Amino acid sequence: MSSEAERFWNPTNFTRNNFSSSSVVIFDRKAKLLQRERAANLQEVHLYDYIKEEIGFRLADRIKDIKRKFNRVVDLGCGRGHASKNISPDSVKELICSEMSPTWLEQVTCNEGMKVSKEVLDEECPKFEENSIDLIMSNLSLHWVNDLPGLFEKVRTSLVKDGVFMASVFGGETLYELRSSLQLADLERRGGLAPHISPFIDVRDIGGLLNRAGFTMLTVDTDEMVIGYPSMFELMWDLKGMGENNAAFNRPLHLGRDVSIAADAIYKRLYGREDGSIPATFQIFYFIGWKPDASQPKPLKRGTGQISLKDLHRLDEIVKDKKEISLEDENTKK
Repeated sequence: MSSEAERFWNPTNFTRNNFSSSSVVIFDRKAKLLQRERAANLQEVHLYDYIKEEIGFRLADRIKDIKRKFNRVVDLGCGRGHASKNISPDSVKELICSEMSPTWLEQVTCNEGMKVSKEVLDEECPKFEENSIDLIMSNLSLHWVNDLPGLFEKVRTSLVKDGVFMASVFGGETLYELRSSLQLADLERRGGLAPHISPFIDVRDIGGLLNRAGFTMLTVDTDEMVIGYPSMFELMWDLKGMGENNAAFNRPLHLGRDVSIAADAIYKRLYGREDGSIPATFQIFYFIGWKPDASQPKPLKRGTGQISLKDLHRLDEIVKDKKEISLEDENTKK
């Protein structure tokens, strides 16, 4: 760990007292910091950016769909700036890049034309003033957060009214091929299971968590990337280079040679392609939520609709006719 990372890491800041009473501490945040620092110091670190680069571009592109210019934007858990580098100064005046890995943060580059600042900050415990930020975004980082309900609440509090929370996160089907192959290999070689792959969030939980935190006008959509690798070993090597190796507290510290060889054979047997390569699935959830504000559109009260669903076949006629059509009278004549 670098000297700056050691200064940043203070165990008293990352205790269970920072979490809600209902949260369960699953991930070792200190281990994740070490993994990110090691990944950041690789000689050819850019070779492992291909997934985060693509998803970061797609996430940043969604900011352009919101027709407004944001005064202050935070990229929470920005990594090496995979999303920040694609943010246009036409959409953002001030960008704050925050990341727990100091070395990753140093490697962030952004477009000119907007004010950019960098802050070493654990995305699990963000500390921003209330009602001070217009947009908080996060690219493929939230799946390592222990207390998502608490984080979502802190994000909502930090946003101004009608502020936006936008993020991408790995979904539950991510690396299902690798997970099942390692499980079968464990059963065969050791007669039990070990958590080699960290758990991921399910799409049904995201909407519930956002609602619970008080966000409105929610949108969640799913994407999927399937990437081919020569074998399981190249996949695991790339995951380590991305800083995405397992950080669960109950993870096994070592993967035995017998288990890894067996898992590779099982992987190729169950999922292998005709050319000898293997596929690895990455499921990505994109979501957006808004902090409530009186200016936001609201649904009409029940019973105020003027068109019945049973008359949808007459919608073109209703729209073309400038006069009001009494649907009840016409149904009565029939």
